[in-house]
Amino acid sequence: MKTRLRLGLLPKILIAIVAGIAVGTFSPAWLARIFVTFNGIFSQFLGFIIPLLIVGFVAPAIFEIGRKAGKMLVATALIAYAMTFASGMMSYFVSDLTFPSMIKVDAYVASREAAVSVAPCFTVEIEPLMNVMTALVLAFVIGLCLARIDSGYFRNVMLDFRQVINLTIGKVIIPLLPLYIFGIFLSMTLTGEVGSMLRTFAGIILVIFAMHVGVLIVQYLIASLFSRINPFKALWRMMPAYFTALGTQSSAATIPVTLRQTVALGVDKDTAGFVIPLCATIHMSGSTLKIVACALALMLTHSMPYSVEMFAGFIAMLGITIVAAPGVPGGAIMASLGLLSSMLGFTEADNALMIALYIAMDSFGTACNVTGDGAIAQIVDRIFKKSTLHKQNN
Repeated sequence: MKTRLRLGLLPKILIAIVAGIAVGTFSPAWLARIFVTFNGIFSQFLGFIIPLLIVGFVAPAIFEIGRKAGKMLVATALIAYAMTFASGMMSYFVSDLTFPSMIKVDAYVASREAAVSVAPCFTVEIEPLMNVMTALVLAFVIGLCLARIDSGYFRNVMLDFRQVINLTIGKVIIPLLPLYIFGIFLSMTLTGEVGSMLRTFAGIILVIFAMHVGVLIVQYLIASLFSRINPFKALWRMMPAYFTALGTQSSAATIPVTLRQTVALGVDKDTAGFVIPLCATIHMSGSTLKIVACALALMLTHSMPYSVEMFAGFIAMLGITIVAAPGVPGGAIMASLGLLSSMLGFTEADNALMIALYIAMDSFGTACNVTGDGAIAQIVDRIFKKSTLHKQNN
């Protein structure tokens, strides 16, 4: 019996990048126009689906979390969000400090100015039903209201809508992504931009990986202040979860391993059973770190203005927008595309590069997310153990 070889998304993306560069070196202009036309239509569809994705992901996540209402929920959500926000800000400051010396802006800008644009054969306009901010507000209104009212019918409608979005991403967007990336790199090679771009981002990927390690060390140092456990021993104990996430590229699929290793740290089993599955949905330190670093690198190459205030607002919104995104391959970057365009001024080509860069490092971001969940569980466990002891003593 023959076994069918199934490639994951990352290998497909890498093949698409290599193939796009190879074909672009000898491609005639008419072939590039065909793929530029496809990319234009696909990016329009992405723009249409992103607000629906935000509503479909965020609203059900909020009312599902709301049904577990309690002090432990609030504490876990606040700690997870604080760590996600802090990770994004750390990524910004480290990137702002290191990337300018690594990126040769003049050479990159010169290559873009010398590039010959490739026009599409035709264009198709697909207007989104709402903008990103409207979608986010709508998701919050629906999610918060459904968490308070007993409306099984409307909840089921929203859960079904989430399935519709999941199906659209899984059956349409994800399968077409390699073709989209292929078209982007074919066009960039034909216009002479790809060489400077690859040289620019090779070193940046190494810096991003180093930042992932740094974030985990800081998270476990903070957790050690509560648990009194050696942070490096605790981090080593969580390595099975880290390497499982590297292989699965899924926070949800890694939950059993993360849960087992967290209990092995001495965290109460019931506390770990609550915190770990919840954090698999809401804790996105590694993903936020990658998105912020890649976004800043692209802005530097394009000589786009940026500031601490701009990125602080972007990171604050990002921590909310990508809630529940781990359930979909590449879900975090998909959910962030609207914010990249509306808050940072990214173009369709910039968003395509962000997708390629993000997915190329997807395993490391997921591994950082799930490993950090163990630190959050230690903090929550210690807080509520102290609370219980205080009540017993009184």
